[in-house]
Amino acid sequence: MFDWVSLEYYVQLHYILLLLLVLFTFIHSQSQPIDSDQNFRYMKVMGSMYLIFLLLYMGTRPISGIFIDMLTYNTRFERYAHGAQITTSNDILFQFFTLISSRIMSARVYFLICEALYIIPLVFVCKKWFKDYWFYGFLFLISSYAFWSFGTNGIRNGIAGSIFLLGMSREKKVWQILIILLAISVHRTMMLPAAAFLLANFYNNPKFLINIWILCIPLSLVAGGSFVSFFGTLGFDDRTAYLTEENIYNVKFASTGFRWDFLLYSATAVFAGWFYIFKRNYNDKIYFWLFNTYILSNAFWILVIRAQFSNRFAYLSWFMISLVILYPLLKQFILTRQHKKIGLLLILYYSFTFLMNYIIVVV
Repeated sequence: MFDWVSLEYYVQLHYILLLLLVLFTFIHSQSQPIDSDQNFRYMKVMGSMYLIFLLLYMGTRPISGIFIDMLTYNTRFERYAHGAQITTSNDILFQFFTLISSRIMSARVYFLICEALYIIPLVFVCKKWFKDYWFYGFLFLISSYAFWSFGTNGIRNGIAGSIFLLGMSREKKVWQILIILLAISVHRTMMLPAAAFLLANFYNNPKFLINIWILCIPLSLVAGGSFVSFFGTLGFDDRTAYLTEENIYNVKFASTGFRWDFLLYSATAVFAGWFYIFKRNYNDKIYFWLFNTYILSNAFWILVIRAQFSNRFAYLSWFMISLVILYPLLKQFILTRQHKKIGLLLILYYSFTFLMNYIIVVV
């Protein structure tokens, strides 16, 4: 559908258009009360329009190596289309989905459905938790640093993360369990946030977990290589090979070293949770689940931050980061001029995404 957009500028156009939406939303937040009729109309119209555009723009993108792992997914799809059978038990649900899809649809339709499985659950999560203010939650989610890359490159991981959030947002335990198991069947690395979520259901001590998170920083600085080697040889899943294999394809965010920039990015959610819980006495069971799950998952990533392809493990917490930062602000009035500050927070949040994915890349 958007084949007329040059591949050279396809990704850049996404970030420019999203920048315009963020700026327009910021201006709107400074001039309208959050509960005004004008703001409700704005959220409804802009949310629906951009949701449809995003589904089509990401879902009908050309099949190209510019989206890195998209070619790998396409190769697997074509192999299944020519009669190959599933030969691995890893991510079995996604493998089965790809096999069935290859027999009844084209690759272009397949990738469109993959994008719908990535984006639509996020809408359901936001509507469940934020009701009429779902647009703000959705905008924060799509403005996050990793949103585009895990919708077009790490596709299974992205879909699994969205399904995991959908499970977390359900009220009944049975649905939480079933949907989270579904997420694990799409991508096994969801076992990490699933284990963290399970612990969060039985142990709620944010202060202690924040201290654990902080402790992981010097541990990683002093013995990061040992943690990388240890987790890389556990063998519980083939994804741990990312910790030790070389970056032969020169993939972005694959370089080794202690990434202070990404640590600071992760720390924004830790600070937000600390501020809401301990400075504003915010008390919400779901938020405690969300915050504790995030901080435990992110602590694991800090331990292996030096590894090749540590982005695969960073995403196991980063798919929650937008909601950790925003959730209380859409549930309760806890700040003066809160709507204006949500707009300002959106600008600051997207600034990092735009800097890392557009300015640095283009310049």
